[in-house]
Amino acid sequence: MYNVSAPQGSQTVLQCYSQRMVWTQDRLKDRQRVVHWDLFRSTPDYAMERILDMFSTGDQRIYNAYNQDRISMPKSAFQDGNFSLVIKNVETSDRGIYSCNLHHHYCHLYESIKVQLNVTKSARKERRFWDGQKAVYVVLAGSTVVLPCVNRRPIWTESNSEEEQQQVVHWDRQGPGVRHDRADRLVDLYASGERRHYGPLFIQRKMNISTTAFSRGDFSLTISDLQPADKGLYSCHLHHHYCGLHERRIFQLNVGPPVPLEATHTPYSLPKEDPMTKAVEMPPHVINVILPEHRGHFLQQLGYILATLLLMALIILAIVLLTCRRKARALEYDPRVTAKSELPTVKYISHQCRLSKNYERDVPEVKMCNQDEAKCEFKNNLLKEAEMSKCSSPKVIDLDRDLQKSWK
Repeated sequence: MYNVSAPQGSQTVLQCYSQRMVWTQDRLKDRQRVVHWDLFRSTPDYAMERILDMFSTGDQRIYNAYNQDRISMPKSAFQDGNFSLVIKNVETSDRGIYSCNLHHHYCHLYESIKVQLNVTKSARKERRFWDGQKAVYVVLAGSTVVLPCVNRRPIWTESNSEEEQQQVVHWDRQGPGVRHDRADRLVDLYASGERRHYGPLFIQRKMNISTTAFSRGDFSLTISDLQPADKGLYSCHLHHHYCGLHERRIFQLNVGPPVPLEATHTPYSLPKEDPMTKAVEMPPHVINVILPEHRGHFLQQLGYILATLLLMALIILAIVLLTCRRKARALEYDPRVTAKSELPTVKYISHQCRLSKNYERDVPEVKMCNQDEAKCEFKNNLLKEAEMSKCSSPKVIDLDRDLQKSWK
């Protein structure tokens, strides 16, 4: 089934083609039916050989001169349907599988019948039987045999003088919710050219088939001025009663809303001519400048690229600054970096001699708090002594005066 949709008010064509139904005035009607007899030899090289042809006029063609007057077919084959092959004086070389091929070129029909022939020299072995696929004949050498091929169907036995009335095409319409046996007949067309319309007159005028349908094989139905009431299921039936051919095409037609009409442009007025000055008034020329869009697109892409590069530069700068700051903090807390401080100076003055000893010791300034408690207390005491020495001036001791006081 084919689905076809078209807007309201338009024209649609439901296409129905069939080259098998082409009607032609063939003057060589005797060449339209023919029977061939072929022989398949299993030895020595499995070859197929054409033996005899016979046409509907009774003409026969024998391909091998050796078989002249030895093989034949009944001349009334196309009248009574007996296409049997007669072989006289059977020889051993006649063994093989024979096929009777019936061709109807006009109706494109083909039928085949096979018969196997075996030759024996003993009369007791002569027999006929069916092996499940074909008939088998075992005949005596030197005798006459008839290989059967019978087909009495009217297509092979009757002439085609009345085929003009046996070919017909008709179109049916099945509305929504209607069964197929209740479909409405629209039109019939015969190969002779006879046409029959059904239904109201307005339907007959809007639905039609071409008069050359049977000469071109185009049986399409043309529907004009589509309306919502035309939707439904359409079927094309092709009948060839002589050949026994029947074909069918089904179409589902849906009708949509009408197509809106496009607005027409205002017609251009001709330039006016002044009869006094013979001058022609020309309208002002307007030049439309259209900038290509690819330039703006290029600038936009360039801006994206520059913004991406700037963002990457800022990220790199931030990484460098953070790295430098971490290195500075690591150097500040390094225990290997020490500071030197001076120890207090003590001077001893006596009467006999004055001794001045300067003791300078370097006390490292340790800021790390993860050392042992004994070392921390020692360093704290040294720091306290240094602060006390800075506040008091150096003391001068006179030993002679002290000794005199003690003796008195």
